[in-house]
Amino acid sequence: MTTATAPVPAPRAFIPALEGMRGMAALGVLLTHVSFQTGAGKVAVLGPILERFDMAVAVFFALSGFLLWRPHAAVAHGMGRAPTTGRYLLHRLMRIVPAYWAVVVFVLLLLPGAAQSANLRVWVSNLFLLQVFVPLTLTEGLTQMWSLSVEVAFYLVLPLLAWSIVWLRGPAARWRVPVLCGLIAVSLTWNLWPVPTPDAIHADNWLPGYLPWFAAGMVLAELIHQVRPGAWWGKLFSSQPLMWALALAAFLVSATEFGGPAGLERAEPWQYAMKMLLGMIIGFGLLAPLVLRPADAAPHRWLESPTALTLGRWSYGIFLWHLVVLTMVFPVFGILPFSGQFGYVLVLTTALTMPLAAASFALIEDPARRLARRWDRAVAARKRAEPVAESAPSTR
Repeated sequence: MTTATAPVPAPRAFIPALEGMRGMAALGVLLTHVSFQTGAGKVAVLGPILERFDMAVAVFFALSGFLLWRPHAAVAHGMGRAPTTGRYLLHRLMRIVPAYWAVVVFVLLLLPGAAQSANLRVWVSNLFLLQVFVPLTLTEGLTQMWSLSVEVAFYLVLPLLAWSIVWLRGPAARWRVPVLCGLIAVSLTWNLWPVPTPDAIHADNWLPGYLPWFAAGMVLAELIHQVRPGAWWGKLFSSQPLMWALALAAFLVSATEFGGPAGLERAEPWQYAMKMLLGMIIGFGLLAPLVLRPADAAPHRWLESPTALTLGRWSYGIFLWHLVVLTMVFPVFGILPFSGQFGYVLVLTTALTMPLAAASFALIEDPARRLARRWDRAVAARKRAEPVAESAPSTR
């Protein structure tokens, strides 16, 4: 006798807790930079943990992997359709570039340390997010943008990744997760490859090394179409206490020598691979319970709170502006870098960054996204009008 297989529930279109998680990740990036520039990393036990909040970048990358891969996973499982490449790139452009350019122009014109060294190469590299490829172009107030350069590289590569496994659909879609796991395994060896680079440029800051962090979210985008009620692995991955404990354990291990040195010092190849693996576990562990829990589950009291959702909306602005603010806090308030006062600098940086982030969202980011949506509606209206025009009788 055979038993019927339980159907796969339709995934939720919008997951508010992910917005709150994005806000927490932005604060994590801010925290690690304040820790580094106040010298808090020298404090025994707590210092390495504070500096390792740079692993919040792994959460950002996993979120991008999940959200951007989800339409392609849905198509493979017979649901909906993926956006055209042109529409996808337009929305990514409008999401990232306008607010980013505002920060770059401000820094390279008005921030003294950056403006003094802002030659043509620095301008071009920063405007077009080429800092990880062009030597000595990561400048004061913009050093965190290396991760945005990696993110944009992922945006450009994603359509190619989707095309490369487009044939894995329908019954064959179950092989998409193993294929992504194979990509992870290969990417974890990136630091062992003899990749030629210019002086002062390291290939470990390029996209291939960070693909495991994006792939953590991509795997989740596939799993939401495969989880069935009662599946053991669904219960395992949707358990917040278990998965968040796993993420916490990976985070604490990353704060040891296994995660490599914090700050600007390069890690050994094995430490780099371990950091990528631990970051992947952190991203997967934090997001899995949020995306795999039942659609009728109660709202997440913390991540779906008004405060967390507001921070999520402002998260990109927090990421963009916090180093500018941090750089200015030291001279304005008479504080020497690397001289302590971590708590004081953290409060000042956070308090001054929030208004800038709110303004960035209200004046640049949200209008740019609305403009992209208006473009979508105009294109859709034009396509709807074309068949009508073609079928209209000739008046000649």
